[in-house]
Amino acid sequence: MDKVLRLLGMRYAIAALMLVAVAALYGAATFSRPGEASEKGRETPVTHALAVCPGHEGGRLAVQTLPRKNGGGRVDLTPTKGGTPLGSVTSPGQGWSKDTEPGGDSSTLRATGPIAGGLEAEQTAYEDAGDDRGLAATRCAAPGTDLWFLGPGPVAADELDLYLTNVDAQPASVDVSALSGEGPLDTTEGRGTPVEPYTTRVVRIGGSPEGLGDIVKTAADLALRVRTTSGRVAASLRVRIGKKKGVEWLPRSAPPAASALVPGVPGGSGGRRLLVAVPGEADARIRVQVVTSAGAFAPQGQDVLDAPGKTVTSVPLDGALSGRAAAVRLVADRPILAGFAADRGADVAYGAATPPLSASSPGVVADNRFDASLSLTAPSGAASVQVTTLNAQGAGSPRQVEIPAGRTVETELTAPGGGADASFGVVITPRPGSAPVYASRMLATGKGGDHLFTVLPIVPAPTTLRLPATADSQTALTPN
Repeated sequence: MDKVLRLLGMRYAIAALMLVAVAALYGAATFSRPGEASEKGRETPVTHALAVCPGHEGGRLAVQTLPRKNGGGRVDLTPTKGGTPLGSVTSPGQGWSKDTEPGGDSSTLRATGPIAGGLEAEQTAYEDAGDDRGLAATRCAAPGTDLWFLGPGPVAADELDLYLTNVDAQPASVDVSALSGEGPLDTTEGRGTPVEPYTTRVVRIGGSPEGLGDIVKTAADLALRVRTTSGRVAASLRVRIGKKKGVEWLPRSAPPAASALVPGVPGGSGGRRLLVAVPGEADARIRVQVVTSAGAFAPQGQDVLDAPGKTVTSVPLDGALSGRAAAVRLVADRPILAGFAADRGADVAYGAATPPLSASSPGVVADNRFDASLSLTAPSGAASVQVTTLNAQGAGSPRQVEIPAGRTVETELTAPGGGADASFGVVITPRPGSAPVYASRMLATGKGGDHLFTVLPIVPAPTTLRLPATADSQTALTPN
């Protein structure tokens, strides 16, 4: 009998210990992530940033930080392969720029501390003569695992070079696939492309060496997808239309979505095309609206676009725009990608759909030279933004720009202290109560056949991140 009692006592003791352990576990979960607050999630300041400037053709590297009261931290720009640092920034509101030589390696920007919030970095190249004559700008790219580009294919461009940079200590493996006007381009050559740590690999789209194969050469327009199966990469895509016919870096496309707004279609002479890709199998039915300074309207005969699945569709905009600057608004019955292609004079430019700016995620542009201007669009309601320019001498007087509902407004940019060749930054911040506003920046120089230009879609520069919501559970403490 005593033996039985001892066994029962041991079982009860074990059960009690298990209850204490479970209570401790859930108590710790409640303590570390209070139920009511964690279910809603919370915002935390951005304190780290990482981006890659692709290098290759040289040009000007420029960095711009937000003028903020809660400063601190550091921004360093170094060659990706290592070596002497190119420059650093330690003060909020400070900008930095450096001219680099052609043929250089990519550069990696790393930022820590509050200064990382809203940070912007760009690479801008200008050649007024030679085979690569053109004005080209790109935002230095953050690493990712699933990236899209939308633009010309090898039929329309002499060269399409995809720059893949691995900024981590582990190797990355990348699958590159494409859609064209005729459908998906099936090729095994773009699969499993290795990118070693701290290196940049160049993939020639449509030909050797390290290309995607001859099948891609038949495409006039491309939607290019860069997806990693291990690790992550920063990706940039350079386009060379032909000798003295323009060069550009394609902007990264926003992820596929059922609605999109493409800002910054430039005005003036030359051709303008809307590019739409449907990554899914099913066809998409898309309502199209252009937003100009005169108002928003559906292009005659182009108000509804039926786009086949797994293809890229090109739509001419020349007749609808009549030389006016515009944005294009699209609403579809399934996810799509959208952008534009423009040519004028001796150069080309490309745009992509962007999210709207907000007070907590303003627009920031680091390098504004030549004839610089903003294109601002308010598709659904009246918007108001504050435009502030900054350079080494400090910030200029903030300027308020009003955008009527359903309108696109263009406004010129000038450096706080003047000087056409000096880089200066600009911050575009929607004011309280403003409706959603979308933005792009254009640089231009020259006239007639010597006109060179580039368009940079402006994406929100986040200063805070929203952490995912969690509730009281064991998974709040144990990773998946």
